[in-house]
Amino acid sequence: MMSRFYLAALIGVAVALWAQWRLMSVYSRWRGQPCAERPLTGAQAAREILDAAGLTHVPVERIGGALTDHYDPQTRTLRLSADVHDTNSLTAVGIAAHEAGHALQHQELYWPMQMRMAMVPFTRLGARLALPLFLGGLVLKLPPLMLIGLGLFLVLLAFQLVTLPLEFDASRRAGHLLRERGLVNAQELAGVGQVLNAAAWTYVAAFTLSFVQLLRLLRWGRPFA
Repeated sequence: MMSRFYLAALIGVAVALWAQWRLMSVYSRWRGQPCAERPLTGAQAAREILDAAGLTHVPVERIGGALTDHYDPQTRTLRLSADVHDTNSLTAVGIAAHEAGHALQHQELYWPMQMRMAMVPFTRLGARLALPLFLGGLVLKLPPLMLIGLGLFLVLLAFQLVTLPLEFDASRRAGHLLRERGLVNAQELAGVGQVLNAAAWTYVAAFTLSFVQLLRLLRWGRPFA
C-alpha cells in the first residue's frame, strides 16, 4: 500500500511539474509572436468575439497579476491580465478567446458550467474547513469529524473534475472562434492551439495532485476505519 501511494505521489508531482514547464515554455515561445492576420490586442479580440455572440453586456476588464485571466459567471465579467489585455500576440489572443469561450458556455447553459457554479458555495466551505476538520478529527481520534472533513475534500475534488471538460471545451471553442472571425491564419492557429492545450493541462495536473492528497488522507485515516 505504501509503495503504491508513493508511486501515485511521484506520478502526480511529475505531471504537475511537466504541465507547469510546458505552460511556461509555450507561453514564452508565442508571447513574442504578433498576430499577422489581424493586429488586435487580447481585449479587442475578446470584445469582437463577445459582440458577435450577442454578449455586448459582458465587459472586458484589465486586472493585475500574471495568468490571472478568467471569466466571472457571478458578475458576467471577462477579466484579462495586463499582458493579455494590452498585447497583440498569439498567446494574448488565444487566452482572450479561451475566456470568451467561457462566456459563451454560460450563455448556452453548458452543463459543466452550471454544475460548477452550483458547487461554488460548497467548495468555498470545503477550502476553509476540509483539512482542519480532518486533521482535528485525526488528532482527537473522532472518526465522524474526519469523515466530514473527507466529504468536504471530495467536494473540492469533484469541483476540479467538473472543471476539466469546461476548460478543454473552452479551448476548443477558442480555436473555432478565432478561425471563424478570421483573427488568425492557419499557421497562427497551430501556435494558439499549443498555448491553449498547455493551459488546459495545468488543470489536469491540479486534479492529479488533489487526488494524491485524497489518497494520503485515506492512508492517514485507515487506523480509524
